[in-house]
Amino acid sequence: MTAQSVPEMAKDPTHCMTMAEVRTGVDQLDAEIVALLARRFAYMGAAARIKDDRNSVRDEVRKAQVIANARRAALDLRIPQDVIAAMWETLVEGSIAYEYDRWDALRG
Repeated sequence: MTAQSVPEMAKDPTHCMTMAEVRTGVDQLDAEIVALLARRFAYMGAAARIKDDRNSVRDEVRKAQVIANARRAALDLRIPQDVIAAMWETLVEGSIAYEYDRWDALRG
């Protein structure tokens, strides 16, 4: 393995002095976020397996709760709540669509 194939470790954002360092950090975080999303979608697959009724896939009360939780976490972390809520709206809708697909696939 060459030194070039070993990924550079990201610096803490407060220690970044160049855009290359910032981009390294962003790229590493993006890879971690995608891995976490894969785990989240695995839970949606489990939900599709567990739910007996296709009509129970969409749960607007739960959707609102999940988005409110994300908004509250954003407030606690002092990041833009509206941006996070919009991202979670997209995430939850995508998760619902995935769950419908998995539900249908599991039941032929």
